Amino acid sequence: MQYRQFGHTDLLVSEVGYGAWAIGGGAMIGTTAIGWGDADDTTSVQSINASLDAGINFFDTADIYGLGHSEDLLGQALAGNKEVIIATKVGNVSRNEQFTVDYSKEYILGACEQSLRRLKRETIDYYQLHTARIQHLQQGECIEAMQLLQQQGKIRYWGLSLNTFDPLPEADYLLEHHLGNGFQLVLNLLNQKALPLLQKAAEQGCGIIARMPLQFGLLTGKFDAGASFPSNDHRKNRLVPEIIHTCAEALATVWELCKKYNCTKTQLALSYLLSYREVSTIIPGIRTKEHVTGNTTGLFQLDTTDMQLIEKLGSTRFKPVMELIQKQG
Repeated sequence: MQYRQFGHTDLLVSEVGYGAWAIGGGAMIGTTAIGWGDADDTTSVQSINASLDAGINFFDTADIYGLGHSEDLLGQALAGNKEVIIATKVGNVSRNEQFTVDYSKEYILGACEQSLRRLKRETIDYYQLHTARIQHLQQGECIEAMQLLQQQGKIRYWGLSLNTFDPLPEADYLLEHHLGNGFQLVLNLLNQKALPLLQKAAEQGCGIIARMPLQFGLLTGKFDAGASFPSNDHRKNRLVPEIIHTCAEALATVWELCKKYNCTKTQLALSYLLSYREVSTIIPGIRTKEHVTGNTTGLFQLDTTDMQLIEKLGSTRFKPVMELIQKQG
């Protein structure tokens, strides 16, 4: 495992982190799936231990994942381990069987206490506003809350998890006002919308977490148009046959590179992200020991010409694919 500095902080993070959304299980808010289907807690804890053995020291979760269950599991498995770095998020809320958001100062301060309790920690290493939008930042309570929590020692650093399809307005706001310590953003072979942010964020000392590196599994090559998902898996309404088929066709040119590098599709997709030096860590979803092996081995630096090819496809061939994915939600 290789390690990278998280911006100008003193956090040295494994370049592959542990994405802990899926271990939250098949939670629902009303009739809306907010998880990845059922998860076995014993298997999840085994995957956390396997991650530690593989050198992973960065674990990313959120209080909404499994409605707190993901944080609970990490707290149980990592209690007393002072070597790991834990990041969690706040702001997405379930109320009256409805999904909503709350970026008020009072809510964030209380939610942080609950996350600390579940994680069994005195301090959260990196606390993130969970896709707060520009109106929340301009209103200011969420920023006041994060700064107060930092002053109180409840959190070490804070940042913002950016919107999947329109990440730049909120990032620009924080950069212009010199607020926070980093960003979590969606970046993968297909979704390159955050690319313009990498250099300027890194130059300003921000750490960068790349989430959805495998686009909900689409970039593993494991799904065909006949794939199906249970009702408590959010992919049931997202990875529909049209999207799976369209993505497979669009990615054919990229997958030719697997022959050149003698690698799997997963290894190519993850290596592409790590070839950007501005990226501090990538967080593929992990819930089995096999996921740990598949996501941490055989990674490499792509040639400049291949990076340029992928970026060119991102601005041409992949654009209509992303429009289809965005339309689906």
